[in-house]
Amino acid sequence: MADINIQRKKASPSPWLLVLLAAVALAVAAYFFLRPDPADEPTPPASAAGAAADTAVSTTAADTLPRQPLGSDTAARTFGQSHNPAGPGGTPDADAASTETAASLAAQAASNPAAPDYARNGLQKLTGVLVSLTDRDDLRDAAIAEQRDNLTSATSRLGEPNISLRPGFVAAASLIRAMQQKAYPNLESQANELTQLADQLSGRSATAADQQQNKRFLTQAAAAVQVLSEPASTSLN
Repeated sequence: MADINIQRKKASPSPWLLVLLAAVALAVAAYFFLRPDPADEPTPPASAAGAAADTAVSTTAADTLPRQPLGSDTAARTFGQSHNPAGPGGTPDADAASTETAASLAAQAASNPAAPDYARNGLQKLTGVLVSLTDRDDLRDAAIAEQRDNLTSATSRLGEPNISLRPGFVAAASLIRAMQQKAYPNLESQANELTQLADQLSGRSATAADQQQNKRFLTQAAAAVQVLSEPASTSLN
């Protein structure tokens, strides 16, 4: 009788073991592929560091600069700018106002009234010289200061197109009258006439009549400013 060779069948690995090994392999692969790269990490913006450095330098420089005394020219300009804060295109600032004189106003008044911006330029010059005069010791007065502020407010938008100049002319005449009442009694009739002329102005330059009215007002205002530019005691003589 022949011998039958019986071999035991090898046990196959458990399917759960294979699933576990596959999961571990996937986890390892995901770790290496998905971990953040240190080279990709954001760095602080250079502008922030530079701003901090600039702040430190400016603070150090400010501490080393000598301080200006209160009576210095810088302080005087700062005080002057508080009277007239408007910038380019509007009422002249403190430095520009100080360059306007009765002579420059008279020259503008004597020019061609039909020229572009004749009345606007004249009002700007008139405002500049009047604001400068209000800083004089003999003209420091609450009523004058109020009229000065009204004038700077009325002329703060002169740079805008198609704006009426009448409020500025009226405010300038009121300031001249306040100065006259403070220290120039001999200028009373001229100041009153200027106030009446300002009330009659249209604030425009569209017609020849408007242009002549503007010229008449600026001419008489320049004559009044010439008197106001002199010491009050001199005008009484």
